[in-house]
Amino acid sequence: MEARMNYRKANPQAFQAMLQLEKYVHETGLDKKLIELIKIRASQINGCAFCLDMHTKDARKLGETEQRIYLLSAWRESAVYTEAERAGLALTEAVTVITNGGVSDEVFEQLREHFDENQYVSLIMAINTINCWNRLAISTGMSAPAIL
Repeated sequence: MEARMNYRKANPQAFQAMLQLEKYVHETGLDKKLIELIKIRASQINGCAFCLDMHTKDARKLGETEQRIYLLSAWRESAVYTEAERAGLALTEAVTVITNGGVSDEVFEQLREHFDENQYVSLIMAINTINCWNRLAISTGMSAPAIL
């Protein structure tokens, strides 16, 4: 599949704004593996092959296990994630599919057991950032590199 366009060249200012948002997310102090789990889970929900390819590789580079990557779409039924990660993944799903009732009080309270208000906002920004990258990639026709 060939991309419709190169959005980086078509609008360099938009790309730079996204890079600044990405830089912010990585400077929040959130756990790097959790950030990658968030990126993978949102990309699964959004069906973004390009981002799934990138972030599963990035997660492995950080030492994430194949098992945890493979089980991510079924995280609720798996014991391989911490309670804090589970709270972050629940928030990821709620924010990514915000029209399905928003972020429930239950998700918020679960998250607040592990993260303070500053971290809560940082998590929302991480989730929003990957959702934006997903939408850019899907809308412009980016796809994962083919391995033949």
